[in-house]
Amino acid sequence: MSSDAQATPAGLDDEAVLLVGHGSRREKSNEQVRTLAAELEGRLGVPVDAGFLELAKPSIPDAIAGLASTVSRVTVVQLSLFAASHVKNDVPFAVQQARSEHAELTVHNGAHLGVHPAIVDLLDERAAAVEAELGVDRTSEDIAVVLCARGSSDPDANSDAHKLARLLYEGRAFDRVEASFIGVTEPKLEETLHAVAKHRPDAVVVLPYMLGDGVLTGRIRDGAAEFDEAYPYVDAAAGDPLGTDTRLLDVLGDRWQEARTESVDMPCDTCKYKVELDGYEEDAGGARAMLRALTHQESHADRDDVGEDPHTHDAPEKHVAVCTNQTCAADGAPAVLERLRQEARDSDACDVRITRSSCLGRCGDGPMVAVYPDGVWYGGVGRADAERIVSSHLDRDRIVSNIVDQTL
Repeated sequence: MSSDAQATPAGLDDEAVLLVGHGSRREKSNEQVRTLAAELEGRLGVPVDAGFLELAKPSIPDAIAGLASTVSRVTVVQLSLFAASHVKNDVPFAVQQARSEHAELTVHNGAHLGVHPAIVDLLDERAAAVEAELGVDRTSEDIAVVLCARGSSDPDANSDAHKLARLLYEGRAFDRVEASFIGVTEPKLEETLHAVAKHRPDAVVVLPYMLGDGVLTGRIRDGAAEFDEAYPYVDAAAGDPLGTDTRLLDVLGDRWQEARTESVDMPCDTCKYKVELDGYEEDAGGARAMLRALTHQESHADRDDVGEDPHTHDAPEKHVAVCTNQTCAADGAPAVLERLRQEARDSDACDVRITRSSCLGRCGDGPMVAVYPDGVWYGGVGRADAERIVSSHLDRDRIVSNIVDQTL
């Protein structure tokens, strides 16, 4: 941990920290976030509250609203392992909403846990505990380590898992350290374990790269146990997740200091929303990231209203975002939004969700209407055009060509 984050800087009487966890149906996982928040408060010497992206309360906007009446500055620190969609889209979107609702409040948005020396040391300790359990010694026997992360559709997140595995290997007496995933992407845990077995190590240590002891951690443990049974010549066992180890406070303290001094360094050079990466071309473009966050938030809001499981993502066939920022609003965007919704309600053919959006970056060409996943943006849309967008584009997949501003 940096020396800056160890001591309480002067002038923090009017600052609070919001530690943001994902949220879980398992209250034990949510309590882990609250425990870390309490411990971080003791470390930093400023109030620290816990908030959640979904599945638990308070939400990020509600938590910030609760702090807004007592402080003038809130620093958001994210309890996320890697930078995927939640870190890049959903949390920044929620923070931006809070900023617009509390103009008097300064809100800094911090980075995820990411790749940090304290986490490498913690993983080394978890591996040593498994070695002791198996009765093996890496200095005299061939010990392979498999670091198993959740897996993501974001290449940044997946590549960081491989980087972390490599850093755990460097300077240590492991025979090899491999990265694998329990879902979403390759290589899967079972595949990696079988590949490692071909090198005939004396033991395999499986490290769940998870914060809590939840469902995915259980699947990783089961996978290690099945491998141990299938390969009698190799001892294998899984270690514990990161939990609430105090070294996480070191990382969170550094992320807090970076955020409050506005020195957060996000991985933008290889972000699939910023550049066209092979296999992820359709994700490039800031508006797509914004729309993804809008869709995600809207899906949860809809299900909360009717008491459904908020994590069931039954996406509509199309999503329409209407810019209601200042310039578009002055040009009649609210009337366009209402007409679109009315026409969609009256239609029997379209499956669509229509929401407001913040600025789409086409000021002066609005009102702007973006239709996804088609990637069609309409400009200068009037009330009559809204009817045509529904009857032609949404109902029959026929683009209204004379008002197209751009296609992505």
